[in-house]
Amino acid sequence: MISEEQFQNELQLIIQNAIREDVGDGDHSSLACIPVDAQGKAKLLVKDNGIIAGVEFAKMVFNYVDANMKVETFINDGSNVKYGDVVFHVSGSSQSILKAERLVLNSMQRMSAIATKTRKYVDLLEGTNTKVLDTRKTTPGFRACEKWAVKIGGGENHRFALYDMVMLKDNHNDFAGGITKAINKTKEYLKANNKDLKIIVEARNLDEIKEILQSEGVFRILIDNFNFEDTKKAVELIGTKCLTESSGNINENTICQYAECGVNYISSGALTHSVYNMDLSLKAID
Repeated sequence: MISEEQFQNELQLIIQNAIREDVGDGDHSSLACIPVDAQGKAKLLVKDNGIIAGVEFAKMVFNYVDANMKVETFINDGSNVKYGDVVFHVSGSSQSILKAERLVLNSMQRMSAIATKTRKYVDLLEGTNTKVLDTRKTTPGFRACEKWAVKIGGGENHRFALYDMVMLKDNHNDFAGGITKAINKTKEYLKANNKDLKIIVEARNLDEIKEILQSEGVFRILIDNFNFEDTKKAVELIGTKCLTESSGNINENTICQYAECGVNYISSGALTHSVYNMDLSLKAID
């Protein structure tokens, strides 16, 4: 994964771009009817059930829009929430609250949905040694927040992007002329460019598992779209030579069975690409 400094920079870029997109040359609805010196207060109201996520991100948004706004937090990221809960109060310039409102809600609704789904998967795997991973199947421009939400939900982050880990998937291997060639070329590239990146290699069948195991330096093998029986065989073949990851059409009905095969990780794109936003609203209060 990327450094904390780089991660924070990604979050700031999300905020900057979102405000640029949404506010442009001004929130003319608020500018037209609300005095510039008007002060207000609003509450973040939960209208759903699940895991709340994005509270700390919301604070970053409010601070970016107007450093004088104050947030009083009642429920922290990662907590269970139910309909009617109030997560925080924000007070300050009424114009500033309204300027930040949509970005805060859009972000928290999606982050909370991701955290809720992740927690469900993590809970299903309780008692096993298998951990839940996310993928790069994220919303363009919003990846840092979505991966943050996975962590809040109890999951772990896979690579952040194409640049912080090598992942040799089927197309890489085919274009390179085979798995062994792809691995060897990768090692040469990393050495020539003085890069210390972990290498993950995807396998489509047991024969490819065996071929991968002939090469040194593979960090993890991605056991992709295997059935339960072949996944067990793959785990047995790999042993302690490297880590194992199952992926491909794994859902809440099958995740436990894949974990029982003994894999170290299960990755799921559904954590970020197939969620329904949690219903939240920001309501003015006296």
